[in-house]
Amino acid sequence: MLLAVIPARWASTRFPGKPLADIGGKTMIQRVYEQVVRCGRVDKAVVATDDERIFEHVRSFGGEVMMTRAAHPSGTDRCAEVAGHFPQARWVLNVQGDEPFIQPEQIDLLADTLASSARFPIATLAKKIETQDALLNPNVVKVVFSEKRGALYFSRHPIPFLRGVEGLDWLEHHVFYKHIGLYGFRRATLLRLARLAPTPLERAESLEQLRWLEHGMRIAVGITELETRGVDTPADLVGL
Repeated sequence: MLLAVIPARWASTRFPGKPLADIGGKTMIQRVYEQVVRCGRVDKAVVATDDERIFEHVRSFGGEVMMTRAAHPSGTDRCAEVAGHFPQARWVLNVQGDEPFIQPEQIDLLADTLASSARFPIATLAKKIETQDALLNPNVVKVVFSEKRGALYFSRHPIPFLRGVEGLDWLEHHVFYKHIGLYGFRRATLLRLARLAPTPLERAESLEQLRWLEHGMRIAVGITELETRGVDTPADLVGL
């Protein structure tokens, strides 16, 4: 069984109530949920929230939802709580609740990357960076990976550094990849992650996936050509 969990909390620092923000007549969380249930590889989709307003809204459009503890430090921990209720799940996908434009094909690619990577207990996605603005934007996380598509490092800074090349010319001399914040886990791995303490690299970059690398866990990277557009602040909704 492949379980997809969509963590959705109310208390976002930069955008309180973000899951219920209206986008073209539907809330953000409804758009994410509808994209997930369109995936051919997903057997069950569940919204994981700590807020009664989000809970009732998901029920109102016919979605599956579970209340989770409010104290979770990350969406991954929230996913782990839900996964604990589904021992029959072999794999668990974490689909961020602020990705209303995620494509079902990307979620299926994530599931396929996880299922086909026997040596990797975690999977995620990346896409080629096309613009200088994205390369230099610290909110666009970069990833480098091995020839076997195992993640080596994630950073808010452009990586790798190109010695002897002017910064404005980097995209002409190297292919850089941005990380797309979707994750797939083997269920046992996800439950273990929820018990790990934060690590120095994670605290330095504020990226939880660095904790997993620091603990020696391998992350497979699937490459997508489809763009995504996450929503971090109200300004990101302008024009939608």
